[in-house]
Amino acid sequence: MNNVFDNRLDRKHGELADFLRRRRESLSPLDVGLPAGKRRRTPGLRREEVAALAGVGITWYTWLEQGRDIKVSTAFLDNVSRVLKLYETERRHLFLLAHQRPPAISGQAWCEVPTLVRRLLDDLTERPSYVLNLRWDVIGWNAAAEQLFKFEQRDPGDRNMLWMLFADDRLNRRIVGWHLQAPQVLASFRRDFARAPEDESMIGLVRSLERVSSSFRTLWNQYDVHGRCDGRRSFIVEGQGTVAFDHSSFIVDEEKHLRLVYYAVATDREIGEAATN
Repeated sequence: MNNVFDNRLDRKHGELADFLRRRRESLSPLDVGLPAGKRRRTPGLRREEVAALAGVGITWYTWLEQGRDIKVSTAFLDNVSRVLKLYETERRHLFLLAHQRPPAISGQAWCEVPTLVRRLLDDLTERPSYVLNLRWDVIGWNAAAEQLFKFEQRDPGDRNMLWMLFADDRLNRRIVGWHLQAPQVLASFRRDFARAPEDESMIGLVRSLERVSSSFRTLWNQYDVHGRCDGRRSFIVEGQGTVAFDHSSFIVDEEKHLRLVYYAVATDREIGEAATN
């Protein structure tokens, strides 16, 4: 068993060494603001240049690039990532190879629906579905979701699910037992808010809701945190009465923090089973 573990560790150290060397050699001195020079035996940057620009010791950086079994800090890896101009996914890969917990992907309220996700929404013809970004703006939906939520009747700036649920009675008054679901919904949003605590648009949304909704203000100050907001939710639907839906959310783009929220009408059997449990 130890031999298997050692082999895996050696392979990871080798991948780390190869990853750092290739990335270093892919950069020119001009890429990092250094003079090109006339005599350079090493392609790309030298190890000592990376260490100096990152503000880390040349010995420790050399050992890291050699794949030695050393422990380095998060700040060390962040500085190296900055100098090597690593993208977010490359930075996370470096952390994994160096046996560190991957850093959280920095928050961003993305506002475009990827083409394939748009096709997925359209394929769900009988299932109300929509896409949320990190701020809970509704940036895409299908026809079934339009029938249930009436997104197109709202100004584009008001198509935010948190705003619709807490500040606009056109939606929350149609949700059966909304006062019981509101704490879970808001606690779920708090998880996303924590990913971008300095984002001015998210802060502004919270401040606006605190001003216009006493229930939001009370629940926000309670500071409850839950996981995903899913389960069963019943709506009063015009011409149909009360309709129960099972709903859940699925990550469709982790780096852009896009989530697909999916609703499916609960069958009579499922409703009966839930009532007896």
